[in-house]
Amino acid sequence: MTTPPFVPRVFSGIQPSGDLHLGNYLGALKRFVDAQNQGIQSIYCMVDLHAITVWQEPADLRHSTRELAAGFIASGIDPEKSILINQSQVPEHAQLAWVFNCVARMGWMKRMTQFKDKAGKNAEAASLGLFGYPALMAADILIYHATHVPVGEDQKQHLELTRDIAAKFNHDYGVEFFPLTEPVIEGPATRVMSLRDGSKKMSKSDPSDASRINMTDDADTIARKIRKAKTDPDALPSEAAGLADRPEARNLVNIYAALSDQPVDAVLAEIGGQQFGTFKPQLADLAVAKLSPISQEMARLMNDPSEIDRILGRGAEQAREITAPILEKTYEIIGMVR
Repeated sequence: MTTPPFVPRVFSGIQPSGDLHLGNYLGALKRFVDAQNQGIQSIYCMVDLHAITVWQEPADLRHSTRELAAGFIASGIDPEKSILINQSQVPEHAQLAWVFNCVARMGWMKRMTQFKDKAGKNAEAASLGLFGYPALMAADILIYHATHVPVGEDQKQHLELTRDIAAKFNHDYGVEFFPLTEPVIEGPATRVMSLRDGSKKMSKSDPSDASRINMTDDADTIARKIRKAKTDPDALPSEAAGLADRPEARNLVNIYAALSDQPVDAVLAEIGGQQFGTFKPQLADLAVAKLSPISQEMARLMNDPSEIDRILGRGAEQAREITAPILEKTYEIIGMVR
């Protein structure tokens, strides 16, 4: 059996782990918004089923899921243009994941480096879900017949597994039903580092709140954190090569470039020779102009969670118009009585 050419469709998901920060915005949310208007149907997902592979307090999970949804919307994801869902409201994700648990091989799962990283030395105490979640990730993608997935370096292995599962399913059943999804590598991602240590990635787990700009920070807090960001005593260079051994300087210039939608070289041509006392206020003004409206809209949405829930519920209805027929056809192919 051969299916018609697959409709171009993008899927991407983020885990609702709480405390969205600038790294999440520049590395993912801003890119999603930029891609939204390219004419390709896009599904963006809060992967709350993935979140429970490790213990979550129920109230915290609800709050984090709504806050992430608020972050998507406030950043510019338009529910009229993209489908916005939380994973657990679309049951076909989990139903297809069971099928893929039976397609994927144990050897494939054991090679997944993220399990080793997350389980640590006490892998025997990790949940079965943490071990098997790459099959759910494959189902997240293929339940939409998604043809493209934006990925960072840390997710490329999972997309390769998704392609392996699709290929094995198609081969085992003599069909061309699931697409071999292509990764979308959109140039070098903006890797946002800690404001206190330019050698470490910006992270919600850093004990110092001054190390990161949270997407819920108000204008005064954003400006204060940038003014206090760690720097060095030298003037800014006029070319990117001059940032090679200056991690804090490189981080602040990268943030400015990403927020202003300019290449780093163009920024340095403009600011080269400046001291940080001159540059930091410019960066603070830019960051406040770009991020403060997002934090204000997130606060408005979080004060009315029923609006968020309504948007996610409508998104689930739209998503199931795609996922239900694909799951039904999957069951028919594998011999389930319908």
